[in-house]
Amino acid sequence: MLELTLTPEAAADPASAHAVVSQVLEATRAFDGCLGCDVLVDVDDPAHLVVLERWESLEHDDAYRAWRRTPEGASRLGEVLAGPPRLTRSTTAEGV
Repeated sequence: MLELTLTPEAAADPASAHAVVSQVLEATRAFDGCLGCDVLVDVDDPAHLVVLERWESLEHDDAYRAWRRTPEGASRLGEVLAGPPRLTRSTTAEGV
């Protein structure tokens, strides 16, 4: 789960901000091991987005995070964010 907070300027133009996020997630979805991504927008605070990423394994997620730290994996996401994304990594609790 990746929590994003848009800058006030980006929140004032959500279509443009969402286009940047969509472009970033296009590469995420195409990355080996990505099972999908969903974006949730906080109904009380549209500047708050949550990206739910699903990965085949933590190793696939690790490889993706490492790629994002390279020049080839760099994105424009920082242009629309008020601060760094907050990443929470979880696994499924079987039987719950």
